[in-house]
Amino acid sequence: MEVVQGNVVTREMVAQLRPGLSRDQVRQLLGSPLLTDVFHGDRWDYVFTIRRQGTEPQQRRVTVFFDGDRLNRFDAGEAPSEREFVDSINVSPPKPRRTPLELDEQQLRAIAPPKPTRAAALVPGTAASGPARSYPPLETVSR
Repeated sequence: MEVVQGNVVTREMVAQLRPGLSRDQVRQLLGSPLLTDVFHGDRWDYVFTIRRQGTEPQQRRVTVFFDGDRLNRFDAGEAPSEREFVDSINVSPPKPRRTPLELDEQQLRAIAPPKPTRAAALVPGTAASGPARSYPPLETVSR
């Protein structure tokens, strides 16, 4: 199962950030923040996580700090370029190992032959099969 949460923030997006941008300008560049805190109204956190089968989980965080309505500073860490991000998610999951569906000669010899059952021996229309019906008729015939 694939789990994707948050905002993808690339190196190209971070390069456009500069002190003095308004909150609306930051929102236009990075999107709406994943986390805002009423106790820290001058801080927005952009968190991105992706978990896919067959690949390493990824987590990135960009935090922007405002002074009033203007961007004061930001902490972006190592953001991938757009190309690096696309390459990291285009990894095909590993193919499942296939178990052979045929037995080799040694495995075939190791299997005991099935014992014949009475039902298998009874073929309709033969003497060994007995009567055609093994249950009483549903209706009785009156004579």
